[in-house]
Amino acid sequence: MEQEKVTIVRYRGSKIHKVKELDLFPKIDEKCKEQSTFGGTLSIISFGIIFWLVYSEINYYLHSKFVFKFSPDIDFDAKLKINVDITIAMPCSNLGADILDSTNQNTFKFGSLEEEDTWYELAPNQQKYFENRQHFNTYLREEYHAVQEFLWRSSHNSVFSQMPTRNQKPNKPHDACRIHGSLVLNKVAGNFHITAGKSLNLPRGHIHISAFMSDNEYNFTHRINKLSFGEPSAGIIHPLEGDEQVTNSSSMLFQYFIEVVPTSIKTQLSTKETYQYSVKELSRPIDHMKGSHGMPGIFFKYDVSALKVTVRQERDNFGVFLARLCSIVAGIYVITSFINSFILFLLSLCTKKTPKNIEKIQSNIPDVVPVQNM
Repeated sequence: MEQEKVTIVRYRGSKIHKVKELDLFPKIDEKCKEQSTFGGTLSIISFGIIFWLVYSEINYYLHSKFVFKFSPDIDFDAKLKINVDITIAMPCSNLGADILDSTNQNTFKFGSLEEEDTWYELAPNQQKYFENRQHFNTYLREEYHAVQEFLWRSSHNSVFSQMPTRNQKPNKPHDACRIHGSLVLNKVAGNFHITAGKSLNLPRGHIHISAFMSDNEYNFTHRINKLSFGEPSAGIIHPLEGDEQVTNSSSMLFQYFIEVVPTSIKTQLSTKETYQYSVKELSRPIDHMKGSHGMPGIFFKYDVSALKVTVRQERDNFGVFLARLCSIVAGIYVITSFINSFILFLLSLCTKKTPKNIEKIQSNIPDVVPVQNM
């Protein structure tokens, strides 16, 4: 009969003591620690400074910076969207709005703008709205470089919404025309114009028929409530919005030379393709007798820039962010420890411990007699 074997687990000892030997942080007995009122006050100040600096660092990390880069625009197949909302002090029956691009195509084949008969004089609530928008947009044009960081960080596409409906209607016939809407055009140079007479398309262009109108009926006083390109985006302002031109001349030519810049906005969560523009204005009366030739009307001549602006939202590396936090905490701790030690050293010098006091202290210490091994 085979004997039953009994297996006994042998205790080989704990290996934790080997891990303890690798401890680089010496432990001090609580009995050896000395606490003081000054040290406690300095600790409270240190915690306050650390909290404030850590909060500032986190706030700086969350508020990312924007980097602007220029590059050639190679997106030739993209389309150009134009958004229009203009009021002209002439009835819609006497006006014609049209767009021609550099390919001699009448781009209204992609759609048409809406024409709405209205009154040029605004109601009190509309006048207040437009004046506020005009003042605000003028400030942005003049102080854009001072507030651009705030605009890019904001999530508002526009501070102002659409113009409110009038609360009072004049007791007179309509004397103005509101032209509004959006069109998707070819991404080439073009000319959006509003002149007297309805347009008639021809094989090689178009003409405006105004033979049944007299020159005295012309009035190209206008108000621009919206004129933008592409999709709305935070950080982009449109210089012509809130602009108003008033004229007493019946034969007045208003020209706007617009440089459209393709803009790509890349944030942490999305990428948006849009456009921003700069503009130069010119207005002059038409007087053929004085050599000032042309056609009365409002002309927006736009061209697309060959350079593209890329606006990228960037943050520091997360590892760099953690390293900064650690350096803040460690730096404040080391500096305050040095200050605490230095102040305590100065206080020890002020206690006036003379050599006699030291001898008196030493005399109170009992002698230690060494014990010999028996």
